[in-house]
Amino acid sequence: MLFLKTKYNMNIVNNKMIDKLSPKNKKSLNSTNISVSLDNVSIKYGNSLAVKNIFCDIKKNQVTSFIGPSGCGKSTVIRAINRMNDLIEGCKLSGSVIFEGTDIYAEDIDPVEVRRRIGMVFQQPNPFPKSIYENIAFGARVNGYRGDMDQLVEESLIKAAVWDECKDKLNESGYSLSGGQQQRLCIARTIAIEPEIILMDEPCSALDPISTLKIEETMHELKKNYTIIIVTHNMQQALRVSDMTAFFNAIEYEDGDGGKVGYLAEFNSTKKIFSSPKEKTTQEYISGKFG
Repeated sequence: MLFLKTKYNMNIVNNKMIDKLSPKNKKSLNSTNISVSLDNVSIKYGNSLAVKNIFCDIKKNQVTSFIGPSGCGKSTVIRAINRMNDLIEGCKLSGSVIFEGTDIYAEDIDPVEVRRRIGMVFQQPNPFPKSIYENIAFGARVNGYRGDMDQLVEESLIKAAVWDECKDKLNESGYSLSGGQQQRLCIARTIAIEPEIILMDEPCSALDPISTLKIEETMHELKKNYTIIIVTHNMQQALRVSDMTAFFNAIEYEDGDGGKVGYLAEFNSTKKIFSSPKEKTTQEYISGKFG
């Protein structure tokens, strides 16, 4: 039998205990309000188990934060929601990721179409080496957009709260913008291909406080039309922007190689997670005892 131990209190646990630790919200009372569901999701890199038994229903038109210590699988899970992990050799997923009633990992599903409908903004701003205008227009054009491109560019930049800073220099390089403006340009680029979900993997970690605040204000506006899932190490940011919070933790294998497996320890409204968490480890993490 495989035995595991927690990194922080060194209790010995086994696979059955991981199963017990994972919140199993298998069925939503109101499935029409659910944007995407993770149903018993486990992910491996080669032979190494990265996360195990994730059950999670993400509600539409809300901001959901993934928090937890480094190495607990937050980024692995968020990248699974639009199949970005497919690009990593040896990465395998078991279980189901249900979006609009369909398992996006079914054999007949096109991952490119998944990534169009479930967009992603990365940790570091990564504008294309093109003009500000073409940063927005290029992806839309590739995805077959046939409408008024000028209008699409303007509307996307407005939704990402960067139009005022860009409207007079649309033909200049995206690299001419500040870091915070570049990140909002990347958000606008994602919006332009008309996704239903926007994933953000630590989108503010490389930004100054003023730029971070603008990104957070943008999230509040965007959730009126999109579902947003964000990975963040910033507890105050999770409190400020999110409606729901998922706390991930990790357990070390007791085989001497230092490997860890991540699991979803607690998932609830952000208010409850930060004011009255059910799990002791959640309280310890948000109070700064480990991380």
